[in-house]
Amino acid sequence: MSSDPLLQPYQLKHLTLRNRIMTTSHEPAYPEDGMPKERYAAYHAERAKAGVALAMTAGSAAVSKDSPPVFNNVLAYKDEVVPWIRQLTDACHEHGCAVMIQLTHLGRRTTWNKGNWLPSVSPSKHREPAHRAFPKRAEDWDIERIITDFADATERMKAGGMDGVELQVYGHLLDQFWSPLTNDLDGPYGGQSLESRMKMPMDVLKAIRKRVGDDFIVGLRYTADEDQAGGITPEEGLEISKRLADSGMVDFLNVIKGRIQTDPAMTDVIPVQGMANAPHLDFAGEVKKATGMPTFHAAKIPDVATARHAVASGLLDMVGMTRAHMADPHIVQKIVEGREDDIRPCVGATYCLDRIYQAGDALCMHNAATGRELTMPHTITPAETRKKVVIVGAGPGGLEAARVAAERGHDVTVFEAQPDPGGQVRLTALNKRRREMISIIDWRMAQCAARDVDFQFNTWAEASDVTALKPDAVIVATGGLPNVELFETGKDQGLVISAWDLISGDVKPGSNVLIYDESGDHPGLMAAEVVAEAGGHVEVMTPDRVFAPDIMAMNLVPYMRALQEKDVMFTVTRRLLDVTREGNQLKARVGTDYSDYTSDHLYDQVVVNYGTMPLDDLYFDLKPLSSNAGEVDYEALIDGQVQTVSRNADGGFQLFRIGDAVSARNTHAAIYDALRLVKDI
Repeated sequence: MSSDPLLQPYQLKHLTLRNRIMTTSHEPAYPEDGMPKERYAAYHAERAKAGVALAMTAGSAAVSKDSPPVFNNVLAYKDEVVPWIRQLTDACHEHGCAVMIQLTHLGRRTTWNKGNWLPSVSPSKHREPAHRAFPKRAEDWDIERIITDFADATERMKAGGMDGVELQVYGHLLDQFWSPLTNDLDGPYGGQSLESRMKMPMDVLKAIRKRVGDDFIVGLRYTADEDQAGGITPEEGLEISKRLADSGMVDFLNVIKGRIQTDPAMTDVIPVQGMANAPHLDFAGEVKKATGMPTFHAAKIPDVATARHAVASGLLDMVGMTRAHMADPHIVQKIVEGREDDIRPCVGATYCLDRIYQAGDALCMHNAATGRELTMPHTITPAETRKKVVIVGAGPGGLEAARVAAERGHDVTVFEAQPDPGGQVRLTALNKRRREMISIIDWRMAQCAARDVDFQFNTWAEASDVTALKPDAVIVATGGLPNVELFETGKDQGLVISAWDLISGDVKPGSNVLIYDESGDHPGLMAAEVVAEAGGHVEVMTPDRVFAPDIMAMNLVPYMRALQEKDVMFTVTRRLLDVTREGNQLKARVGTDYSDYTSDHLYDQVVVNYGTMPLDDLYFDLKPLSSNAGEVDYEALIDGQVQTVSRNADGGFQLFRIGDAVSARNTHAAIYDALRLVKDI
């Protein structure tokens, strides 16, 4: 028996959990037609197979038809969900992992123009800022119906083999009842007394217990401190916790601190990179101490040391490492095997959650197999034949290609023009808030070093350098250079600089700066920060109707906190048409896509964020020498199959290019390109 606190079993009622690590409820948005089908099961089974003790599935499976999914939730109100739940639980139980599911009614945290087009419902007359739907205030029959819906959904989950359920009571309907900030009702479920505000969750618990009995495990994930004036205070939260414990209807408490009604509030509940690790851990420990209840918690616990401290110090019984398991589903296995140094780190990019909140599916910034378990491997299998693989470029895509090729057992050489690896990620990490991103590079360099990958830095590779190594496969991962050529002028007049120039420190910021951001991604606002921190006036201009759309909700919050107190203004629906010199200043001709209106403005510096243009000369030099002439079989690529294209009988090697060497995309795209090509070489 291991002495590691994280590897000790935990007895939750009749259920023995094999260790203290869990994944907390999260909706990766993988359901199909509201059902957790093969992709969903494969995602959780991968983590179960590697040793997770408890998988809390679903970020809020919906119990009612007037709780329409806003991020592809599981529809727990449908009877047809039961066999799919059974498939999911069987997939995890097969590997010794307990499985539960989070149930909810979203209340006002949804909209009315999805699903069955029913009005959203809430005890509040005010809409939630994040989802913008004005709710109907709940009537008595709504309350009765929803209580029954919770009981019905729990019965379905029990029939599907779940080990328990968790009620979502932060930001959603049940919390909207018990928070004084969102309960405008009169009568037994309204008013300002804690007893009346808790009546709805308590009645739901009673209905569930009546339906499924006392043995079935039921817990709550709830806010015990709303951290907002007029909301639930820590003292009231502890009182709520004690009442839940004393009710005899609750088997565990999963503690949250904060609110989620706005992007900034949610980001404080679920911190992103640059924010403190485990900010609410000690508060969760106070709840455990006050109640003596089995206590779970998760909020940016990305590393094993912090998780171990949480359990060893008695702050938690089960520690949630959810985003960490999106980055590396094999954390527990690696702890057991003494390979903690091999754990792929979560870098807090929160690409996973931000994609969900823009109606996408959850993907990890630097693990392209996450969510693609049906086609992409988390564990690379050795190749039958050892080959010579040459990679040009040591950015994230090139390093992923090198890592995967080396794990396949190939002889790998990497050429890199710069003295250090990292590409654009190294630039990103110059921002102190985003320095965690460098772990994407450091982890891959360590993996490559352990497999004797040959790196040749400060080397601008020519075609002759590549062919001299007699490669079987060549991966061009040379990235791109900033594009500062405006479409409207068709030329680079040498008057503007790129966002990279400011971020890198190659150019000092001006005092009156226009940042023209047509890409809408991180470099534009990173450059704005550089100018603002130096004391300059910044105007961030975009032709789009919103600024920085690719940064997405939660990652936008730290930028706004850094910029809003500075001399920064944001201008939308304006297009930069031309830049000319006027004396010692620059004159920007500004127009709009909506009319013929134009105006002129003077700045002392104009910065353009307009993507990158591929550095592809080497690729085209090598193309006629390759067997496939650079062609990719897209059908095979999509299906995760081997590339077999042959266009040139005299060609000596397969040739592929990936990442920004193809077109301006992002870090995840480059890493995915590398994984799905190189895993079969």
